Amino acid sequence: MGWRQHITPPQHGRRRSAGPSSRKRMMVVVGLLGLASIGLVARAFDLQVVRKQFYQSQGDARFLRVMPIPVSRGTIFDRNGEPLAVSTPVMSIWANPPEVLENDDRIPQLAQALGVDAGELKEQLAQRSDKEFVYLRRQMAPEAAQAVLDLGIPGINGQREFKRYYPSGEVTSHVLGFTNIDDHGQEGLELAYDDWLSGKPGSKRVIRDRMGHVVEDVEQIRAPKPGQNLTLSIDRRIQFLAYNELKSTLEKSQADSASMVILDVKTGEVLAMVNLPTYNPNAVNSSKPAERRNRAMTDLLEPGSTIKPILLAAALSSGKFTPTSPVIDTTGGHWYFQGHDIHDTHNWGLLTPTGVITKSSNVGAAHIAMQLDTALMYDTYRAFGFGNSTNSGFPGESAGLLRVGRDWRPLEKAILGYGYGLNVTPLQLANAYATIADGGVMHSPTFIKGNDSDAKVIIEPKVARELVDMLETTTQPGGTAAPYAWIANYTVAGKTGTAHKAVAGGYSKDNYGAAFAGMVPATNPRLVAAVVVDNPRKGSYYGGLVSGPVFAKVMSGALRLLDIPPDNIGRWYVGGPLQVENGLTGSAPPVAPNIEEAPVEEGTP
Repeated sequence: MGWRQHITPPQHGRRRSAGPSSRKRMMVVVGLLGLASIGLVARAFDLQVVRKQFYQSQGDARFLRVMPIPVSRGTIFDRNGEPLAVSTPVMSIWANPPEVLENDDRIPQLAQALGVDAGELKEQLAQRSDKEFVYLRRQMAPEAAQAVLDLGIPGINGQREFKRYYPSGEVTSHVLGFTNIDDHGQEGLELAYDDWLSGKPGSKRVIRDRMGHVVEDVEQIRAPKPGQNLTLSIDRRIQFLAYNELKSTLEKSQADSASMVILDVKTGEVLAMVNLPTYNPNAVNSSKPAERRNRAMTDLLEPGSTIKPILLAAALSSGKFTPTSPVIDTTGGHWYFQGHDIHDTHNWGLLTPTGVITKSSNVGAAHIAMQLDTALMYDTYRAFGFGNSTNSGFPGESAGLLRVGRDWRPLEKAILGYGYGLNVTPLQLANAYATIADGGVMHSPTFIKGNDSDAKVIIEPKVARELVDMLETTTQPGGTAAPYAWIANYTVAGKTGTAHKAVAGGYSKDNYGAAFAGMVPATNPRLVAAVVVDNPRKGSYYGGLVSGPVFAKVMSGALRLLDIPPDNIGRWYVGGPLQVENGLTGSAPPVAPNIEEAPVEEGTP
């Protein structure tokens, strides 16, 4: 056997069985990759389909935010288009406390920029460390806020807002009211028309980075709707006139407070409404609640002799009285009625109904009241708005107080004839006189230009005209308002009132309310005003001397501003009807007044 026969040939089959073939290995690898792919696909399906909302919400929670789109509050204009309340852009600084606290070494720098104490700021942030949003300072000037943001402190951000500004300041504050830090009306017309002025803020979805900065606007969710503008009936020029004169009178008389209301006779529009003391709505936090009260709408007063025209409206409507008859005996100046001394400060003797107005006789008014049917007298007072709201729409308006007529006792009825025993607001008083001035037609007072409400007839036009003529005698020689309420080249009709103030147990002997209500021009009334000065302490306390001059000066300016033509050029008070023993007769030239002597008006109730 040769050597080749002793060599064992290679066993190929055994070598293949020593390990998997390449094909098998390839199949294993492909299988594993396939399983991995299936796992990845399954995981992707789970992430993108099954739990998509969860992970998307988690991502959005970290970077996606819904932010408000602030809107500007509507501008308030006066009747001539002058702005009375405007909104200006400001910036508020807010923080994410955890982020800021992570960089607490920069808190002193932040505190200095904000103008606050660093220790207090750090404590504030620490107390809210579980929050993501906290205001650090609201309504900063944009330049100052940007200086804070430029510091680049992590967690510090800005938010655009609007702040209310009142150009006329304290002059129109009681009418307009003010807004809070969130720009919502709190008092006055800002509150009454808050929905109209506020508008509707929009909203948008944005992406913010880890520093809180907006890097992209994603979408607008709700479009912003700016507030609507409001045009008032107020005339800013007349408002300033009334404010200046009322302020001067308050300072001279050292009174507690004062109010003035001016109405357009034909529409009931409020042309001016001023109260003192007042406040600055641009710095409302520095004011007191008593200063923010609109006294012309909320404060009540016993009207005193300013009620006598309303009594005469009932008397003339009854048919028992005319302007010149019957003659009323006030001789002695006293009438002792049911144990009560109703008296005048002078003995006026025999007076016609017009003379009762001219001389402001309490005795004469009480006699007239007792001759009237109680229901008629009560209904007339009620029809002129006493005991009811004027429906002006102003927040917090008082309805006043007038007891039901069937409950009146005889003495109460007599006293009601000269203005005690009921309470009215200055606006109610002005509106009652505006009703007389407009031929017996009453309008609801309004602060909105062109918003003339449905008018209603209260008394006959003939009665209203007679009342105007009777009231004109008050400002003519011998009347209680002459010459203090005179206006050059215009006829004036009005009535003074000097009422003792009620105190516990009766009436004060030393505290008074001085009032004057009147209309111009008397031949065709266009404007009505009521002036009330509460408790004047220096000088006179009579309505004619204290409130009459305010009326004359303010209305003189208003007549010129509104270009209302004079009606008295040809008879510059040559003479007017005077009161003599047998009633109205003759005329006499005016006598220069002696300021030291108070005019004759009503006495103590």
